[in-house]
Amino acid sequence: MNKKILIINGHPNRESFNFAIANAYQKGAEASGAVIRTIHIVDLDFNPNLQFGYRKRTELEQDLQLAWEDILWADHLVWVHPVWWGGLPAIMKGFIDRLFLPGMAFQYRENSLFWDKLLKGKSARIITTLDQPSWYYTLIYGSPSVNQLKKSTLQFCGISPVKVTYIGIIKTSDSIQRDKWLHKVQQLGYRQA
Repeated sequence: MNKKILIINGHPNRESFNFAIANAYQKGAEASGAVIRTIHIVDLDFNPNLQFGYRKRTELEQDLQLAWEDILWADHLVWVHPVWWGGLPAIMKGFIDRLFLPGMAFQYRENSLFWDKLLKGKSARIITTLDQPSWYYTLIYGSPSVNQLKKSTLQFCGISPVKVTYIGIIKTSDSIQRDKWLHKVQQLGYRQA
């Protein structure tokens, strides 16, 4: 059976290198026989603000309902995003806030500090772009965006393993370096990793 892969691109600019990265992964994965769906969060029509927190449920817009169906459908989630101020772009954070909800992605147990992980059986790959060396982002800052997405969201909900690929330094890269990165990402897609 062919692996079902969902690519989620969190960059809000359609002309960004992140779109090329998402396309390169898709091209490689399709060549390996995987079945691909793609979400470019910028194309969705939804309010990214979790207005009432978890106290009151805000109904999901149609685009979010369809995105959640894609997440449930997928065996493997590929998250593509830049690091901005150490974290995720606001639109991507809003997408996660609105979708990864109690009763959907996880469930707190009554009178307990523990929770049930409702997305077990899925794996993920984070491909994140940086304007600094990855060693510096990790050593000096502690990789906050990766900790947030990998540990505090995906693994919290049962998704494992979650692997990470850093791409950068973007701002000083030339077309030759970017082609090398796209080839690397295409190979990740081909290996369905």
